[in-house]
Amino acid sequence: MGIFVKFWGTRGSIPTPGPRTRRYGGNTSCVEIRFGETLLICDGGSGLRELGIDLQRRGGGPVEAHLFFSHMHWDHIQGFPFFPPVYDPRSTIHIYDASGDSRGFEGLLGNQMQAAYFPVEFRDLGATLVNHAVTGDFEVDGIAVTIFEQTHPGASWAYGFEKDGVRIVYATDHELDKDLEDTELPSREPNALRPVRPAFLEFARGADLLIMDSQYTDEEYPFKVGWGHPRASTAVDAALGAGVKRLALYHHDPMHTDSEVENIVEDCRARAARGSEELEVFAAREGVELRLAR
Repeated sequence: MGIFVKFWGTRGSIPTPGPRTRRYGGNTSCVEIRFGETLLICDGGSGLRELGIDLQRRGGGPVEAHLFFSHMHWDHIQGFPFFPPVYDPRSTIHIYDASGDSRGFEGLLGNQMQAAYFPVEFRDLGATLVNHAVTGDFEVDGIAVTIFEQTHPGASWAYGFEKDGVRIVYATDHELDKDLEDTELPSREPNALRPVRPAFLEFARGADLLIMDSQYTDEEYPFKVGWGHPRASTAVDAALGAGVKRLALYHHDPMHTDSEVENIVEDCRARAARGSEELEVFAAREGVELRLAR
């Protein structure tokens, strides 16, 4: 069974197309994960449109997809109305909602499709949309799915996916720096390893791939406290603490150019090397596909 991960949107907050972001991409959050024939999609940012177009190119047949939202902030849902399979009556889209919001997925996704904002209303979508209210761990086609509530304004959720001994963790919009055992340590000793509280480390423990929000530099974070995103260096420390194999730096700041992202990667690799020579660190890049197992 092949296990693949492909990045369709890696940017945070707002799409940023243009020459400054050509290498790492300007579309907002969307990651495709395939365990064999089962298609999982993490978040529906503007990258979801590109994924939908690609699915059409793969054969044009009906699509069955499992769509997991970390949360319903604009940059994570704005691609949904532009996702071609939702207009195909042959397709089935399973939507997983961990928020517990009384408006449900139709209210949360449909609000952006009101006539004042969009020419097609939610009720006019052709696909079969199946809502799954997530309250605990569960399975999808034999894939064990675990969830973790993160630190973010309005809350967000991380997801773990595991089958045949391969584990992938998707954890974006998580202000890890608020979950440090000592939140003042980065200011006192910026080069010291920052112990993250055990709950998240156990959730991510031993992942083959951790896709982790890494939006801010150490210099930027003090001006962004409470905005819901961590220092990239703290993401490295969490990966080290959880013993993961590969860390994909994700949710790149809209103000960061390609060269600035590359500088962050270099700093994070140097930090990782001080803690472990086994952790691989790279920046998620739009269009890149990873093979985790045949």
